[in-house]
Amino acid sequence: MIANLAQLAAEETKQNPLVPAGPELLIGTIAFAIVFFFFWKKLLPNINKVLEERRAAIEGGIEEADAMKVEAQSVLEQYKAQLAEARHEAARLRQEAQEQGAALIAEMRAEGQRQREEIVTAGHTQIEADRKAAAQTLRQDVGKLATELAGKLVGESLEDHARQSRVIDRFLDELEEKAEATR
Repeated sequence: MIANLAQLAAEETKQNPLVPAGPELLIGTIAFAIVFFFFWKKLLPNINKVLEERRAAIEGGIEEADAMKVEAQSVLEQYKAQLAEARHEAARLRQEAQEQGAALIAEMRAEGQRQREEIVTAGHTQIEADRKAAAQTLRQDVGKLATELAGKLVGESLEDHARQSRVIDRFLDELEEKAEATR
């Protein structure tokens, strides 16, 4: 028996260790075919289905992200356009306000000039009226004094109004001629 065992051991060692024995190879191939068929019919379609769903979800997410990017770009362009329009409007309003301010300043200057001219004209008119009133008052006072003085010098009363006016006018005319001659 030991001889038989030794002979069997020698036979087994003669065989290539990398190549399995025939019956093992047949059983292994059948088992592999059963497992492969099971994977190919049952598991592989489920895996492909899950992978397809993931691919669709990822592509849908990418498409959605691209759509959102396009929308965001559109919104950004609208914002930039609105901002440019607002800046243009602000510049226009600022320019308009400056023009209105300049017009208002010019109007106020013209109004001030007009009022100044009115005041100056009114002042000249008042001065002229005061000068005339003062000249008239002075004429009357000088006339009274001249009449009294003439009455004292002449020795007669110059109570007659017409005579008094003539004497006063003649005296004042002489004074004016003397004043003009000295100028």
